[in-house]
Amino acid sequence: MTRILRTLMPWLLAALVLPAAAEPLRLVRFGEPGEERPGLIDEEGRLRDLSAHVDDLSGAVLGRLDAIAMIDPATLPRIRDERRLGPPVAGVRKIIAMGFNYADHAAESDVELPTEPLLFSKAVTALSGPFDDVVTPRGSTAMDYEAELVIVIGRTARYVDEADALGYVAGFTVGHDVSERAFQRERGGQFVKGKSADTFAPIGPWLVPTAHIEDVQALGIRSRVNGELRQDSNTRHMVFGAAFAVSYISQFMTLEPGDLIFTGTPAGVGAGMDPPRWLQPGDVVEVSIDGLGTQRQTIVAPR
Repeated sequence: MTRILRTLMPWLLAALVLPAAAEPLRLVRFGEPGEERPGLIDEEGRLRDLSAHVDDLSGAVLGRLDAIAMIDPATLPRIRDERRLGPPVAGVRKIIAMGFNYADHAAESDVELPTEPLLFSKAVTALSGPFDDVVTPRGSTAMDYEAELVIVIGRTARYVDEADALGYVAGFTVGHDVSERAFQRERGGQFVKGKSADTFAPIGPWLVPTAHIEDVQALGIRSRVNGELRQDSNTRHMVFGAAFAVSYISQFMTLEPGDLIFTGTPAGVGAGMDPPRWLQPGDVVEVSIDGLGTQRQTIVAPR
């Protein structure tokens, strides 16, 4: 009997191995700027058209992404030709960002760690797709990169408790908080000036619903410039986590479906180097977060 069990054991163990975890729901918007349609990326990495089911990934749709998760991707039309991916969220009315939300970034910036979240805004006109070029603004001398986790609001939130906050979140995506440090620091001390140029808020490649992320405070986050790893951290190092951020901001303003919260960046930005290493036309920046994908932009000269 013992000999039989030894013979069968490898086969029994193999039978008990669970299948590989399925890919999370990856929602996208594809098409030329202003003409994007909703879609998803199936488990084989193929683009599927969702427009027969939802008009766009905006408004009330963001509060019921669980219904989209019930759709069999194989029943959706496959998009066989290559298409541009736009921002994976439409109808964005405001972008709120958090400053110095990683202790190591506050240290490299030589500022005290905030006791409450430092908030600023980015103009909605800064939004762009995950693979669109980043355009250098006129007069720029100190362009920088910042890899960030982005929260996408799914339900109207006012005075939300932290314990309930993630229930108001549609999902998460990758963000690149492109920054012009001279505009930010030397033109009156207002962050919004250095954060809001056109193309300064690439998001995507996809939106992953909250329910498809096991722990949003355990995601690796990285940036590379011309292939060189510059930032390499984890969202567990955020000073104020995602749930706290939603709750905190909702005490000061109403958050609406489609609103975005950029949650801060870890150490490794160009401004923190000695001497600073600013982005130049021709540079390629890649920003990635575990489970949320990688975006890639080329820096181009002013238009």
